[in-house]
Amino acid sequence: MIDLAALASLRAVDAHGSVVAAAAALGFTPSAVSQQVKRLEKQTGVALLERVGRGVMLTEQGRRLIDDGARLLAELEEIESGLQRATGTVTGRLRVAAFSTAMRGLVARCVRDLLDRHPDLSLVLTEREPWDTVDLVASGQQDLGIVHTWGDVPIHLPDHLAATTVARDVADVIVPRSHHLAGRARVSPRDLVDEPWIATPEGSICRQWLMRMYDGTGHSPRISHVAMEFDSHLALVGAGLGIALVPRLGRTVLPDTVVAVAAHRPVPSREITVVHRRSMSDSPAVRAVVTALRGDRQGGVGSDPGT
Repeated sequence: MIDLAALASLRAVDAHGSVVAAAAALGFTPSAVSQQVKRLEKQTGVALLERVGRGVMLTEQGRRLIDDGARLLAELEEIESGLQRATGTVTGRLRVAAFSTAMRGLVARCVRDLLDRHPDLSLVLTEREPWDTVDLVASGQQDLGIVHTWGDVPIHLPDHLAATTVARDVADVIVPRSHHLAGRARVSPRDLVDEPWIATPEGSICRQWLMRMYDGTGHSPRISHVAMEFDSHLALVGAGLGIALVPRLGRTVLPDTVVAVAAHRPVPSREITVVHRRSMSDSPAVRAVVTALRGDRQGGVGSDPGT
């Protein structure tokens, strides 16, 4: 009989590339993971791992076992969630991945109260970009993921993932206080055609949205500087090096050197969504986290322009 817990360990080794990394992700010792894999090899009678350099990879038989066993692990997860739902107890260990502004502006605000209300619940928080988060949840390496979608910039979700929108956010155009647009109530992309931008890296969702904002203007945004973190954007705008599009969620108090101006035509807005595997839909712990993240918000999140 195949040990399903050992199968889960083998899947973690495959996902993380080593026994040590898998153990850290699962909360086990490397010795415990190695023993589980050896037990699985003894049960199946085939070698499941082979060493490659300093890491390991699945053998052909190990790959087949992982692929065929994915359905069994999903069914086991669904059974476990159903049992927990029957007791109504919010318990267990959930791995949660979120993008940076959601970690600051959403997760950090509610997680302490959530854990105080449910002392048997444990959360492990990791900051990751949305596309990475979807892959991690889909492959079982994370249990919940918090992602965002801007306007019509899509993010693909596999069929076995469920999604719940928990908040909506808006971004403002940040300009130097001395800028000629600083006194405007709102601006459109046509007002910004010749402006130098501080933007997130190419390929990021926020960069894609900035490019889409300019549809119909006959121009593309002029990217002068690139920075990953929005706090860096604020510093560069404050130094007079350009303008930036910065979400309100998780935004720090603006320095005196910059001003936030609302944007329209289009309004740069995004949906904040929690994703998890459908096999965990009945889990009281998953439901508690989603409910806490959604809170009692009916509209947007974040601060008002100029704060």
